[in-house]
Parts: sequence; C-alpha cells; structure tokens
Amino acid sequence: MTRIPLVPSRQAGWLTRLAYRLARRRYGQVPEPFQASAHHPGLMWASGVHELLVERAARRLDEPLRELVVHRVATRVGCSWCMDFGTMLALRAGVALRHRELGRYASSPAFTDTEKLALGYADAMTDLPMSVTDAQVAALRERLGEAGLIELTYLIALENMRARGNHALGLTAQGYTSGDACPMPYDEQIAASSPPTVAISGRRDPRDGAEPQPVGSAPHD
Repeated sequence: MTRIPLVPSRQAGWLTRLAYRLARRRYGQVPEPFQASAHHPGLMWASGVHELLVERAARRLDEPLRELVVHRVATRVGCSWCMDFGTMLALRAGVALRHRELGRYASSPAFTDTEKLALGYADAMTDLPMSVTDAQVAALRERLGEAGLIELTYLIALENMRARGNHALGLTAQGYTSGDACPMPYDEQIAASSPPTVAISGRRDPRDGAEPQPVGSAPHD
C-alpha cells in the first residue's frame, strides 16, 4: 500500500487531468508516481518535462545497455514499480531481457565486457557509500567516450533518484508486466541483486570492535 494517497482524476486540476490522459494514452494507465507527485503539480510537470527531454537526449549508448543499467539500479534499490515499468518499456522496444542473469552478471556469458563494466559502475554508484574507482571511470571512458560516460553516469544517477523516491513512498509494481510478460518475479530479482554482507580479508577483524563491511563498500577513514 502506498504511503501517500494517489490523486484521482476527479480531484485533479484540468492541467493534471490532461497530463493523466496523455500518460494513459501512452502507457495504458496513469503511472502511480505521476499520481503521487500530482500533490505538487509544479514538480510533477517539471519531472515529466525532464523525463521527455532525457528520453530525447540520451542516444549515445545502445538501448540494451541503457535498459540494463537502469534495471540493475532499480533492483539494487528494491523498487518493484521501476522494474515493472522498465520491463514494459524494454518489451515495447524489442530489447532482449536478461533479467535472470543480472544477479550473476560478472560471470555470465550473457553480457559483453562493456556491459559488465557498466553494470559494475551502476553497482558502485548505487552503493552507500559510493564505491566508484578511478579505474572504473577510466575503463568506461576508453570504451564509451566522454559523452557516453556522461550519459551512463546521468542515467544511473537519475534511476537512483526515481527508485529511491518511489520506494520511499511505498509505490510497488503496478501491473504493466505480469504473468508470462514478467521474465522473473520482482522479489526474486531484488533478492538476487543484493550484495553479500561478509567481511573482506585484510580489513580490521570485527572481533576487535569494528563492524564487518559489505563487499564493495569503501573502508572507513
């Protein structure tokens, strides 16, 4: 159940109702984050216009790569709404889904070396605290170019904002993809994406008073 009531059409202003109609025509139903943000129409419109501009501008990277990193962030954050909506968009675009492999992307032959680097970068940007390294950025810059690197970084950061906002408000899968259209249950994808929380060799022994740090996290100062 959502943590904030969704604004129904009958309670929305005429401009918001127009936006609802446009969204329903494009997606089949009004996205619930749209209905939640309608409590603040100014930000709802700002977000909608921004999304359209990003959709038009983000063309440096191949669509499968864009879909992969965005979906990876959604699973890491645990936003089933984002996963549901993103899967629908990927299916409409004819992008081959590899969601069952994402939990083991580092060793899976389903992904290219560039995709594995990008997915690792998505993980590092989504880690708290972030664990991005100079080597990651240098490798991606060499493969994607500077504009491609900026696009990748922007899309990962944007999906972190979407996913964390939706998750905080209790927005869950809306049913854009279900049954045979869902390649793997969303809770299973989220569970498979969770990084292990084991202590790393070479760091302070937790028995000495320090807490063990999860794999991929940065050491404390």
